[in-house]
Amino acid sequence: MNNEQITYLAFGGVLLLALVFDLGLLSKKDTHITLKKALWQTALWVSLAMIFFGFMWYEDGHVMAMEYLSAYLMEWSLSIDNIFVFILIFNFFGLRDKFYARVLLIGILMAIIFRVIFITIGIELVTRFEWLLYIFGAILVYTGIKMFTTKDEENVDIEHNKVYKLLRRVLPLTPRDGEGKWRVTIEGKKYYTSIFVVVIMLATTDIVFALDSIPAVFAISKSKLVIYTSNIFAVLGLRSLFFLLKGAVNKFSHLQQGIAIILVFIGIKMLIEFFHIKIPVYISLLVIVSCIVASILYSIGVANREEKDAS
Repeated sequence: MNNEQITYLAFGGVLLLALVFDLGLLSKKDTHITLKKALWQTALWVSLAMIFFGFMWYEDGHVMAMEYLSAYLMEWSLSIDNIFVFILIFNFFGLRDKFYARVLLIGILMAIIFRVIFITIGIELVTRFEWLLYIFGAILVYTGIKMFTTKDEENVDIEHNKVYKLLRRVLPLTPRDGEGKWRVTIEGKKYYTSIFVVVIMLATTDIVFALDSIPAVFAISKSKLVIYTSNIFAVLGLRSLFFLLKGAVNKFSHLQQGIAIILVFIGIKMLIEFFHIKIPVYISLLVIVSCIVASILYSIGVANREEKDAS
């Protein structure tokens, strides 16, 4: 058994234990996740990701470990932006707090399945057609510039969301939540509840985010191990991060700009490889960390000033 196989085995073991503990034992029906519990669960996922980073450093070398950490942090920052869209979806459909945990659990597990499929397809395509990386790079630069100059509220219009419009056209829907059920019978006719719609919206929303994040991770590493593990660890931490951040949306109003700069940097990194210019992984890590920290600190500073001016 080689080092990579050992690392995959360790990842599978950690993942299985964490899923049983966090997504199983702590996800009973109608569970209310308090801020304290969300903090502990978030700390659990981040700690596991960092322990895995240490294990990878020991087992596979510092270069692959640094690639993993860079990819994880990038995916994690994109996940935070994803969470704010989740909050808008929940508010739009009037989802009650007691259903948050279960809906997020199902939506995130579906998102993981879709991501694994997309990553597998992406790896196969890049392996056969390496020139696709330059197209990915150009798309990331365009997406980053557009994201930087677009306001949050302009990015999300749930009423006119294509998936939501399709569901309304092809399925009988009811605004009721059915007390957590996906389908209910009203006057002898079957209807799909708002719970069903929200789950589908969460999964498809993550697909949209994956179209940016998965190409971006190819700029950091070509290793299947790094790409799979960084993505899955970041997505699995989404649920606890949601409960940690749902009351502080206004505190991260400029995070989007930080993420946009990361996407532009990653896109340029992919494009200049055409000229055989390679940016070391530690510089990528430094840029990603700096953008995340700076945008969060700036957002908090702006929010605090606005609160002070309002009082």
